Amino acid sequence: MSKPWLQSYPPGVPAEIDSTRYASIAQMADESFSKFAERTAYVQMGRQLSYGELDAKSKAFAGWLQHKAKLQRGDRVAIMMPNVLQYPIALFGVLRAGGTVVNTNPLYTARELEHQLKDSGAEVIVILENFAHVLQEVIQHTKVRQVVVTSVGELLGFPKGSIVDFVVRRIRKAVPPWSLPGALRFSDVLAEGGALPYNPVSLTHADLAFLQYTGGTTGVSKGAMLSHGNMVANVLQSSAWIADTLPPGEHHTAITALPLYHIFALTANCILFLRLGWTNVLITNPRDFPAFVKELKQHKFTYISGVNTLFNALLHTPGFETVDFSHLRCTLGGGMAVQRAVAEHWKKVTGCILTQAWGLTETSPAACINPANEDFNDSIGLPISSTEVAIMNDAGEPLPIGESGEICVRGPQVMQGYYNRPDETAKVMLLDGWLRTGDIGRMDTRGYVFIEDRKKDMINVSGFNVYPNEVESVAVTHPGVLEAAAVAKADERSGEVVALFVVRKDPALTAEAVIEYCRAALTGYKVPKYVYFKSDLPKTNVGKILRRELRDEAQKL
Repeated sequence: MSKPWLQSYPPGVPAEIDSTRYASIAQMADESFSKFAERTAYVQMGRQLSYGELDAKSKAFAGWLQHKAKLQRGDRVAIMMPNVLQYPIALFGVLRAGGTVVNTNPLYTARELEHQLKDSGAEVIVILENFAHVLQEVIQHTKVRQVVVTSVGELLGFPKGSIVDFVVRRIRKAVPPWSLPGALRFSDVLAEGGALPYNPVSLTHADLAFLQYTGGTTGVSKGAMLSHGNMVANVLQSSAWIADTLPPGEHHTAITALPLYHIFALTANCILFLRLGWTNVLITNPRDFPAFVKELKQHKFTYISGVNTLFNALLHTPGFETVDFSHLRCTLGGGMAVQRAVAEHWKKVTGCILTQAWGLTETSPAACINPANEDFNDSIGLPISSTEVAIMNDAGEPLPIGESGEICVRGPQVMQGYYNRPDETAKVMLLDGWLRTGDIGRMDTRGYVFIEDRKKDMINVSGFNVYPNEVESVAVTHPGVLEAAAVAKADERSGEVVALFVVRKDPALTAEAVIEYCRAALTGYKVPKYVYFKSDLPKTNVGKILRRELRDEAQKL
C-alpha cells in the first residue's frame, strides 16, 4: 500500500524501526540501570529515587517474587497503585522476574476489581492501603494468594513519610478499615528480597508483558495482551519520533500526572523515559490542582503529557500562569480529542505547542503523532515508524484518500488479542494483522489522519451522522462554557437528537444562549436540541469524559 505520510515525516524520523534491538522490556531496563545509575529516575513529593536505587529495589522485589511468592514465568501480578515510587519498583520487579503485569485501576469498585482479578488469574497483588478494603470484599472469589500492601508515604523517608501517612490516614481519613490476613508490607518484602538471589529470566518478544485492561466505558473490561515485542516496538517508535525535539543524549525532566497504570503514561512516561534516562516527576493526586501547580513550580521541566481535560483544568487554576515554562519543549496530548480552544490557550500561556497524539490500549498505545514543531491542526498526526494506517469501510475494504471510515492500524505494536476472548478478538482483528480501532476518521493527501469520532458515540439525526467532538469543539469556544459533552438523546421524529451537557464558566449562561451560539457555527441537524447544566462531567480516572453515563442520564431528562 502507498504510505503518503512518509513525505511529511520530520527530518531524522525513520520509516522503520529495528525492534530486534531488545529482546524484552527487562533487557531495556537493565541497560538503563547500568547506563544512568547516578541519575534521578523518579521524584515523588520531593523524594528522589535514582536509577541505581530502582535497579536494586526492583531486583529485590523480583527475587522475593521468585523465591517467596514462587512466581513462575508468565504468572500474573496485579499492581493497584497511583503514581508513587512503589509503582515502578513493583512493575520492573515483576517484568525482571518473568511475570506478567496486570495494571489495576485503584478507583475500581469491588465488582470491577473482582472481574479483573478473576479474568486475569492474578495470584499476587501489590496494593495501596487506601484501596485494601475493596480487595477485602472480593479476594475470596479470586486466585490471589499473596497480598503486598503499601502506603503513600512508605518510601518517602523519615519524617516526611510518617507525616504524609498521618495526614492521609487521620486527617483526610482516606484509608478505610481493612483486614487481609497474611498481607505483607512493601518495605518488608524489599528487605527480604534483597537478601535473596535474583535469577534473570531470558525473555523473548513472544512473552506476555502486560494484561492491560480496556477502560470498560462501553461494557465489560477486556484484557489486551501486550507482549514484550509490542512494548519494545512502541518504545522505539516513540523514541524515534521525539529524538529531534528532545535529543536522546540530553537529560530531561518529565511531569507525569497521568497514572502510570494507564497505557498512555505506562509506555511513554514510565518505560520510554526510563530507556532515555530522564527524570520522572510523579504527581500522586493530579486532581488537587492547586497542589499540582505548586509542584510544577519546583521543577525545570521539559516535557508534560496529559489529556484535554487536564490541560484545561490547569489553565483555569490560579497561579498556573506564573509557572516557569522557559524549559518546556514538548507538551503531548492524548487519550481523548484535544480541543482547538484548549490547544491555543495552552500555547498562549506556556509558549509551547500542544501536540496531539493518538492510539489505543490495543496499540501499546502510540499509533499516530503530530510533529512537535507544528501548530495545532486538528489532526491526530501521522502514522509513526513501522506503522500503517488505512481508512476502511464496514467490509474491511480500504477507502480513497479523503473519505471517512473506520481507522485501522497495522504494526508491531498491535496487541496479540484479548485474553480468553477469541470472540471479541475476532471482532477487531482483520486478516493480515489489521486492527479495527472503532474510531471514525479520514486521511488527507499528506498522510495526516483526522479523527471524527468513536463509532459507538456517533449521533444519528434523521439518517445524518453527527460527531460529538465537532459539537463540543464549537460549544467550548463560547466564553461562558468551561466544558461540554454531546450525546445522543432518543427522539420520536428524528430517531436521535443532540443533547449537550455543559459546565458553566459564567453562572448566568442560559441553554438558549448556548443553542444560539452553536446555531451560528453548525448545520441545523448538528445543533443541540437540549442543553443541560452540570457542576462537573463524569470522567474516567485519566479524565476521559464518560459519554455512556451522560447518554443514560439524557434519556431520563
